[in-house]
Amino acid sequence: MNLSKAAAATFALLATAAMFGQAPAPQGRGGGGRGRGANAEPPKPGPFPRLADGKPDLQGIWNAGNFAAADDIEDHVQDRFQIRGGKGIIIDPPGGKIPYQDWALKKKQDLFAHHMYEDPEAHCTLSGVPRQMYAPFGFQIFQPKGYVVIFFEAFHAFRIIPLDGSPHPPDSIKMYEGDSRGHWEGDTLVVDVTNQNDSTWFDMAGNFHSDQIHVVERITPINADALDYKAVITDPKVYTRPFTIGFNINRNKRPGYELMEFACVEGEQDLQHYTAGEGGDKPNSTPAKPSTTK
Repeated sequence: MNLSKAAAATFALLATAAMFGQAPAPQGRGGGGRGRGANAEPPKPGPFPRLADGKPDLQGIWNAGNFAAADDIEDHVQDRFQIRGGKGIIIDPPGGKIPYQDWALKKKQDLFAHHMYEDPEAHCTLSGVPRQMYAPFGFQIFQPKGYVVIFFEAFHAFRIIPLDGSPHPPDSIKMYEGDSRGHWEGDTLVVDVTNQNDSTWFDMAGNFHSDQIHVVERITPINADALDYKAVITDPKVYTRPFTIGFNINRNKRPGYELMEFACVEGEQDLQHYTAGEGGDKPNSTPAKPSTTK
């Protein structure tokens, strides 16, 4: 099926928006669904479970408390074609904006104005870190000895995080989810994420990074049903300084809830964005590239 550029953009965005709308509305900071919510009560500190070794027990099914980030991680007051107004998740610098270099800001603006249909997630690729953490549909955490393992409902993604101090692979190896290595600092799980490729965005609004992105996540229990998530993002190719995102993650306590099969496969029925014969060589368009690594 041949689609015009405008039709393809609309189709991809509507499909993504519809997909996001199926996620259960979380509570806590995030106000349910999109944005933090002016009247949302922050979770109160309290006791949380621990493993036999004394480390926090993070196991269970969780949902990000701010799904506005799935549309745009920056503060965005007004609706802008499928990007609904809401509070972003950038907590530093003040003002909620990514500190782009001048050239990168122009590229981001062009992506938003002309290339939103190229959002990699709309083509069912993996989301990358940190976007995978606030992609709708939630995730499940396991803690086998020496590891933290996260299964995501969205896009069949998973993260295996060793806690043994082993090094990252060589910088020449690039992956959609990158390479995660974790350690505990008190009750905070600190995860160092490197080796990501440049084929993911942070959101639907075209906020992007290069293959030099470096993410340091900090996940801290607030109580038995809430986690505090913060991540410092550094990319000297694209930003003038590091920036920090933050939001709460809330336990999914729906009885009998489980992660389900996610019927979204990279490139499936999407030839118009992958092949020249189906329109992949359109002027002013950069076709999405099928991945060779996951």
